[in-house]
Amino acid sequence: MNTAPHHPAAWLIGGTRPEAIKLAPLAAALRRHGLIRPVIVSTGQHPTMFHQGLAPFGLKPDIELTPHRRNGSQAELVARLSELLDDELERDQPEAVVVQGDTATALVGALTAFWRHIPVVHLEAGLRSHDLQAPFPEEANRRMVGQIAAMHLAPTPRAAGNLRAEGIAAQQIHIIGNTVVDAVQALAGGGRRFSVPALRTVEDAVSAGRRLMLVTVHRRESWGDPLRSVLHAVRDVLAAHPDLVAVLPAHPNPVVRSDVVGVLGAERRVHITAPLDYPDLVRLLELSTLVLSDSGGIQEEAPSFGVPVLVLRDRTERLEAIEAGCAVLVGTDRERIVREATKSLEGKLAVPSRVGGMPNPFGDGHAGERGAEAIARLLRLDDYVSSTSTGA
Repeated sequence: MNTAPHHPAAWLIGGTRPEAIKLAPLAAALRRHGLIRPVIVSTGQHPTMFHQGLAPFGLKPDIELTPHRRNGSQAELVARLSELLDDELERDQPEAVVVQGDTATALVGALTAFWRHIPVVHLEAGLRSHDLQAPFPEEANRRMVGQIAAMHLAPTPRAAGNLRAEGIAAQQIHIIGNTVVDAVQALAGGGRRFSVPALRTVEDAVSAGRRLMLVTVHRRESWGDPLRSVLHAVRDVLAAHPDLVAVLPAHPNPVVRSDVVGVLGAERRVHITAPLDYPDLVRLLELSTLVLSDSGGIQEEAPSFGVPVLVLRDRTERLEAIEAGCAVLVGTDRERIVREATKSLEGKLAVPSRVGGMPNPFGDGHAGERGAEAIARLLRLDDYVSSTSTGA
């Protein structure tokens, strides 16, 4: 007779690299304490990158879906994932489903769980731009998930306030910080070497006294004229600062890469790479003097290193970084980017330093623990809560 205790399962559903990185600290916290069984589900939205996001944390999917896609549309993806996830939930229904952020995977994961009366936990809940067109379709996705989630794991007080303003009951909201800060702290330090040989050249240049500017432009709304404006601004900034080197991980889309190479390909101090593994990206952030990015994740990660970010978007749902002085919203205007980059590189843009004791406004590295505790409360595991409490 099997007398082993039953541990309730929480499915952590993800399909993109950012989801993998932000789910990993929560999965690790749940496994560490052993009373809730985390089951990592890969939806196959970006299967290779999802695996790559989990690998640095010693994790891999427990369940892998393989949606058959022909045209790559949102409608096709949502339809395929809905059917596949529902079949899996019918076979082995968990006690809770966790979705992260605002992807198609998050939306479908939440919907299919809700349809089967499984409590939905929304990790990184409450981010709002208050504009359904920007970012598109992410703003709509996270609002829809917010309406059906049983528990909202908000990264900041601002995010929690957004949820309360939408009528979410206070007892359903838990402010835990952003798990990406946990992920960054887990990988930072130790002086690890880059896996990409070209980046070792960059590290040697920084060791010899050069300054590093990291540039990431991947959002679809930045493609075309906005992207070219950013790339010309990068070239202008480099021309004005001979001690500067730049790294630009290029989006694999051939049209995007053509623009990148066309504007910056001849610049000897620009290193154009393929998309980077997460540990390499963290190491670049450690070495950087300035970051230009339209990435939401980098807005959350860079403050852990006291590195200023010029946000290449017209609006951001991560105003905490702006208000804390960690970032400046510059859009994609060439002249404004050059002006603000010059201010930063000449020491006229004061950014709180990690060394000076200014905390990252997005968390302290314990979000995974707090999230695990909140899920335990949802599942009424009082012993778990009393033995792992980390405070808010």
